[in-house]
Order: sequence, then structure tokens, then C-alpha cells
Amino acid sequence: MQKPKTILLTIFVFVFLFNSYAQEPAAGKAWTLEQCIDYALKNNISVKQSELTTQIAKINLTQSEANLLPNLNGNASHSYNFGRTIDRFTNEFATQQVLSQNVSLSSDVTLFGGLQSYNTIKENQYNFLASKYDIDKMKNDISLSIAGAYLQILYNIEALDNATNQMGITSAQVDRTQKLVDAGSAAMGALLDIQAQLATEELNVTNAQNNLDISYLSLAQLLNMKTAEGFTIVKPEIAMANDALLTATPAQIYNTAVNNLPEMKSADTKVKASDKALSVARGALSPRLSFSASYGSGYSGASQRLSSAPTFQGYSPDGSVTSAGDYVLSPTFSTPEYEKIPYADQYKNNVNKSFGFFLTVPIFNRFQTKGAIDRAKIQIQSAQLNAESTKLNIQKNIQQAYADANGALKKYSSTQKALTAMQESFKYTEQKYNVGMVNTTDYNTAKNKLITTQSQLLQAKYEFVFKTKVLDFYQGKPLKF
Repeated sequence: MQKPKTILLTIFVFVFLFNSYAQEPAAGKAWTLEQCIDYALKNNISVKQSELTTQIAKINLTQSEANLLPNLNGNASHSYNFGRTIDRFTNEFATQQVLSQNVSLSSDVTLFGGLQSYNTIKENQYNFLASKYDIDKMKNDISLSIAGAYLQILYNIEALDNATNQMGITSAQVDRTQKLVDAGSAAMGALLDIQAQLATEELNVTNAQNNLDISYLSLAQLLNMKTAEGFTIVKPEIAMANDALLTATPAQIYNTAVNNLPEMKSADTKVKASDKALSVARGALSPRLSFSASYGSGYSGASQRLSSAPTFQGYSPDGSVTSAGDYVLSPTFSTPEYEKIPYADQYKNNVNKSFGFFLTVPIFNRFQTKGAIDRAKIQIQSAQLNAESTKLNIQKNIQQAYADANGALKKYSSTQKALTAMQESFKYTEQKYNVGMVNTTDYNTAKNKLITTQSQLLQAKYEFVFKTKVLDFYQGKPLKF
């Protein structure tokens, strides 16, 4: 029977291994775009760093709110004095070693400070909100990068399929030409030409496979995976209708984006934060009223009290003689006795309390406040320019994406027509080549034109798909197929 510690250790190891396994893609599991984006957002280091920055902004906000509260501080001291000094509790000189102890509580609160604390809270609220928008913006950028890498894989898959199909066609022609040469019906030069074409297409397949492997590696790196081995994606059906249209204008897309994109919200929020920072700086020109109070006590080893009063012991000559020759007698008393005042009594008797209001009026501080105000004004201008630049960049990106998508659509449409004609042309050339009416050079030329047209069509297709996804993204639509 296993011991309890052994059972607990086994459970812990199992849970740890399960969680580690769950964080990595299962071998042979195909990932959708949504799964890739979700995984990246949970594991991206930049996102985690931004979340830490947001936590710091939250702490700053909490601290600024707490600054409205009064503080409370306790103080205690335990010291020894050697040599001549004035004891603070007896107000007498002491020359021997003196032990002193002091304890106190003090508190103060700012009653009015030019609303600096209030404006600091508002500034930190805006900074905290802007930091959350910055995280959303970073997540959006990562999502777009993931979508681009995902589409690149899809493009490379189709490119590999096209290259493989073309190599298969040429390989069949090599076999056919070989038979004709063996039968003496075709020249050896025709075989060599078609073999050279096959070698070129084999290289195309190799390059296409390498491009596919690299695109998988790029996506895996974006996801912060340890390895791309066994990682595959779902291949969705991406249909391109001939009548595909861009239903929204750039202006309409911009109006939607500028009101919803987190980078625009962040820029506007930072303008508000800079306005509050200016109010904080101006608050330093205002008088400051504060309240302070303290309560304390202490102990001194030099503090004594009378324990035994002097008693009358009679009269005795003091050494003086009267004019008549008689000795002068003076009263004598016993020596008084003293004892140290106990701790409890001293702490009770030495209690001191204080409170007061303090007003500080700034008159001249070497232009430090003026400099802070001027810097805050410049920060406002900088934040405003940044917000305007963000708007222009959004507008520029939308216009560029729209133009690229529109151009890709037109290119796809025209290339599709060209491909249909090129396929018929190649089919006709292939038939003529099979009956010996055209030579190998003409056949290879026609085939290469077909391959080029297929590649152009594929490029136009995925460029259009990606740009339309970008436009959809700017309109707040989810990234999915």
C-alpha cells in the first residue's frame, strides 16, 4: 500500500505533466486560426510584459487614492549617553551614564493642496485605462500577424500542390518521350529537354516544400512554441467568387475603426491624462494646509524622586564664634535619600500630546513649478500630436489595405481569365506535342507560362483574402474563416 506522501507526489507529477502537455499542441492535431490566435495571446511574452506594465499602473492608481488618507507612524528609541549632557526629562545636567527611551505616534494629513491629490488620481486612472488599451492593441497586432502567417501556410500548401501536379504531368511526358526515343520515333534531344523541364519542376517542388516548412516554423515561433514538429493547421475552404465586392468604402471603414480601435482609445486617453498632469503641476502654485498630531512618552535613567525626607537631628556648632566668645549652634538634618522613578511612572508622567494646523504658501521656488507647468503643456501637445498621428496611420492603413484588396481582386479576376485561356492553350500545345507537331521547347514554354499564371492567380487570391481580413478587422469583425 502506498504511503500518503507517495500518493500526493504521484498526483502532483501527473497534474504537472498534464498541464505541460496541454500547453503544447498535440502531435497530428490540426489547429484553426482561432485556436492559433487564442494560444498566442495566452503565451506571447510581449503581452505578458504589457500586462505587468498594466499592473504597475494599477498600483500607481491605488497608491494615489491612498494618499488622501492620513498617515500614522510609530517611533521608538533606546539610547545611552556618556558625559555631560542635559537630560530632556529632568532638564538637569547629568555626567554619568544615562539610559533614555522614547516612544511616540504621529500622524498628518493634507487638508488642501491645490487639488493635486485628486488630479493625480484622475491622471493615474487615465494611465491605467490607456495601458489596458495598449494591451488590446498589442493583441490585435499579434492576431493580424498570426492571420498573415496562417494564410502564408495556406498559400504555400496550394503552391506545393500546384508544383507537385505540374511535376506529375511532366514526369508522365518524360516516360512517354522515353518510350518514343526507345522506339526511334523521337530524337534524344527531345528527351533531354523534357528531362531538364522535369528537373526544374522537381526543384520547384523542393522550394515549395521548403517555403511551406519555413512558414510553419514562422507561425510556431509567433505562437512561442518550442518546436514546429507535428504542428499542422486546418485548411479551410477559401472560395473566390467572381462577383466578390468590397461592400464598405474606406471612409465608412475608417469611421468605424477610429471609434473602436484600442490604439485610438489609448491615444485619446493619454491626452486626457496629460491634461490632468498639467492640473497637478498647477496645483503646486496653491497654498497647502495640513493637520498634524502626535502622542508620546519616554523614560530617563537620570530621573529620580525623593524616597526619604531629611529629619532634624539637633543643633551642633558650625565653627562660628560670637563677639562674646560663644560658639554658634546650627540645626542639623539627615541626608535625604533618592530613588529612580520606575518605568511605568515615568511613561505615565512624561506623556506629551500635540496637534496643529500648518499652512505653507509658495512664494519662490527657483521656477521649479513654472518648469513643471511648461513641461506638462508640452506633454499635452505631444499627446495630441500622437493622437492625430494615430488617426492618420489608421486612415492610411485602411486606404492602403482597401487599394491592395481592390487591386488583388481585379488581378485575380483578370488572371483567372488568363489562366482559363492558358490552360486551353497548354492543352492544345500538349496535344500537338503528343503527335509531334511542336517541339519540346515550345511545349516547355507553354507549360512554364501556365505555371507562372497559376502562381500569379494564387498570389492574387491570398493577397485579396488577407487584405479583406484586415479590412474586416478594422470594422470590428473577428478573424476567422
